[in-house]
Amino acid sequence: MIDQGGFSVLGIDVNAIDYAAAVERVMENARAKRSMTVTALAVHGVMTGVLDREHYFRLNQFDLVCPDGQPVRWALNWLHGCGLEDRVYGPELTLRLCAAAAEQSVPIFLFGATEEMLSALREQLRQKYPGIQIAGTRASAFRRVDPAERDALAAEINASGAGLCFVGLGCPRQETFAFEMRDRIAMPLIAVGAAFAFHAGQLEQAPPWMQRHGLEWWFRLTREPKRLWKRYLYLNPLYVSLLIAQKLGIYKARTDRGTVPKNDVLFG
Repeated sequence: MIDQGGFSVLGIDVNAIDYAAAVERVMENARAKRSMTVTALAVHGVMTGVLDREHYFRLNQFDLVCPDGQPVRWALNWLHGCGLEDRVYGPELTLRLCAAAAEQSVPIFLFGATEEMLSALREQLRQKYPGIQIAGTRASAFRRVDPAERDALAAEINASGAGLCFVGLGCPRQETFAFEMRDRIAMPLIAVGAAFAFHAGQLEQAPPWMQRHGLEWWFRLTREPKRLWKRYLYLNPLYVSLLIAQKLGIYKARTDRGTVPKNDVLFG
């Protein structure tokens, strides 16, 4: 197992870790019913933090930030000499955690997406992992919720008997959810991005060779150009430029900065 701790990638504290160590850390907290915040960031996730000072602060309070995208893994290796041979891809981490949860009899909760997607996801997970216990599901409200709704949701998840809660709201809403709920829900909260859609069979994944070469963004762009063109054609060059500046010492990428968010509403 590899777990070298956190390193700054443009000021976001990203863990140099592999799948085995990530699964072990999450499951240890799940078995102990301890709160934990986990996410896996690709370039878009990192840049969302870089460009939003409140989100910058949120991400740097997470217990575990995995290098989801190959360019994030490459940055850890190039800037810090971590020598990571693989990324920790959110959808793959989701499956490995589900396998561990089934093996260790740790029930899971699924929060986010739509009722239709959650229904398909439940079926797929039960087929793939016959022993898995799905303690509950709750679809996203697709709006901000007030503090009373937030507290009711936290109570529902805690009362479900789950030991893990997967959060599929998309970036950055899922990280906002995990940050705001970390002191209210006594289990690991794992922000998993598009994993729900992938594993429910409702969104196509890039071929393995494209994933290995950091071209997943191109695959997704060709599928959803109107929604994603600005994200990739603007953020990717900016990401590379800032990495070069960090390497040269021009960009001071500190992980102890940011603006404390107002913790009065929750993205649902």
